[in-house]
Amino acid sequence: MSETGDDDSGTAPNPFLPSPDDLQHWASVMTRAQQMMLEYALGQAQDDADARPLFDPAKWLDTPATEIWAAQTSKMWEQGVAFWSSLATLQPPFAPSPAEDAPKDRRFSDPEWTANPAFALIRQTYGLLSEQLLATTRQVAGLDDAARAKLEFAAKNMAEALSPTNLALTNPEVIKRAVETRGESLLKGLRHMLSDLSRGQLSHVDPDAFEVGVNIATTPGKVIHETDLYQLIHYAPTTKEVFTVPLVIFPPWINRFYILDLNPAKSFVKWATEQGLSVFMVSWKSADETMKDVVWDDYVAAQVDAIDTIRDLLDVPHVHAIGYCVAGTTLAATLAMLAAKGEADKVKSATFFTAQVDFEFAGELKLFVDDNYLALLQQLSAPGYLDGRYMAATFNSLRGRDLIWNYVVSNYLLGNDYPPFDLLYWNGDTTNLPAKWHRQYLVDLYRDNRLVIPNSLSVCGTPIDLRKIKTPTYIQAGREDHIAPLASVWRLMDHLSGPKTFLLAGSGHIAGVVNPPAAGKYQYWTGDNSAPTLAEFEASATETKGSWWPHWIGWIAEQDARKIPAKGARIPGKGKKKAIEDAPGRYVKQR
Repeated sequence: MSETGDDDSGTAPNPFLPSPDDLQHWASVMTRAQQMMLEYALGQAQDDADARPLFDPAKWLDTPATEIWAAQTSKMWEQGVAFWSSLATLQPPFAPSPAEDAPKDRRFSDPEWTANPAFALIRQTYGLLSEQLLATTRQVAGLDDAARAKLEFAAKNMAEALSPTNLALTNPEVIKRAVETRGESLLKGLRHMLSDLSRGQLSHVDPDAFEVGVNIATTPGKVIHETDLYQLIHYAPTTKEVFTVPLVIFPPWINRFYILDLNPAKSFVKWATEQGLSVFMVSWKSADETMKDVVWDDYVAAQVDAIDTIRDLLDVPHVHAIGYCVAGTTLAATLAMLAAKGEADKVKSATFFTAQVDFEFAGELKLFVDDNYLALLQQLSAPGYLDGRYMAATFNSLRGRDLIWNYVVSNYLLGNDYPPFDLLYWNGDTTNLPAKWHRQYLVDLYRDNRLVIPNSLSVCGTPIDLRKIKTPTYIQAGREDHIAPLASVWRLMDHLSGPKTFLLAGSGHIAGVVNPPAAGKYQYWTGDNSAPTLAEFEASATETKGSWWPHWIGWIAEQDARKIPAKGARIPGKGKKKAIEDAPGRYVKQR
């Protein structure tokens, strides 16, 4: 062996084959792997635990086109056999022609996918077969739009799952890493996988990397009010004067509230206090058996209770309110109910972060509202609540390549260390949902779209009509949002009657919202708020680089710019509502 690492013949070692000197170490790796799997199996048997991986909710989708799909299968197999037969006629060495105009696919970034004939063949084969799968799906006859969308979603997920990058033996990067580490990378990946199986959830980050209230969700404040459904956090002011009108934030109950308080550099809460706002945050309780009868009325009543609690505490007539995602949907119902009861002035302004009220264009999430899926939900929600891991898996499946298979490769096959990414930690910090309310939400809103039908729904005994909402509103949407699509969020402009400001932010459902000015990322567009269509708004829009937060605080100041000294009840726990505990409170930490 020479000093360069080559053998005596001058031939470089094969990066895809272990060295004979490493075989003993590989045997040790195999032994340890077997021991790990045995310990996992014994642990599962002793715990009698149901550790469903929950990684592929696409399997929850029942396809009514099964019979039609079966009729097409023989055609696909015939085409597949012909394809493989043509490959058999190729003479080695196989020299694939590079597709210069092909879009970049990060899955195949390793040079071996192009330079190595074997892996180039695997890649081209996968590309042709996945295209054939998707094309055949689109050609299936006799489907209505809903069935076709469901079939295409399942086919897309199948194609992504079958990528050769997802298998150790067909991924050159994985093989080379395994050889370099003498198998330790595979052993580490196995450890990651077994840990996730035990948790019943795919991990994006190290579950022990963050602790709520210690290095995440750390903005100072006090819990000053709580019910069986939520806690109300009052954050400490950071300016000598504060706006007279306070701000209450309603985060989605399908996630933890601290997406808006990740760390000091990203925290919308901290930034808002620095702008002179008295900030209150609702922290929803993760559902348990005691919440089996909770419905939409309870969440609307909780929002009204929070509004009234703040008004009474600070002795003010109204508040500014923010509703994020599904809590924005509920905020619209709250505003409609208050308007119907002649109490609309309790809310000075309403801001909607990526929220929907009209679900006609709600995107791929509408695939999960048919009778078969609802029946499965009922089965999974037998204790009276839905395990939040199912919702997390559903959202991950909408971006399966990025949020599932990317981490399968990184965590399991390559054995990489988890990245210390607070946003991904939040994404995996799931919240359980009240079963009755979750089903009601899917049926009444996503499936039947009743919220936009005047008086079709009643809340707390009051029929609601969105057209009665005349509260000034600020509507923010994300250009690349796959949870609340832009076209769907725009519909708020069609159904509300008060003055409206629409803002289109760069990026998606999370990064489009959590975009602090100091980061200098993305951009936003403002335009003609009287435009009758989204297309006309976009045609009139002007792009501004950076965060949209300063634009929003300017709009808030336009509603009421008066300020008062930050003292007395403006200090958490100093008014008639005494501190119960420090922020972020108990509810956000409950499983």
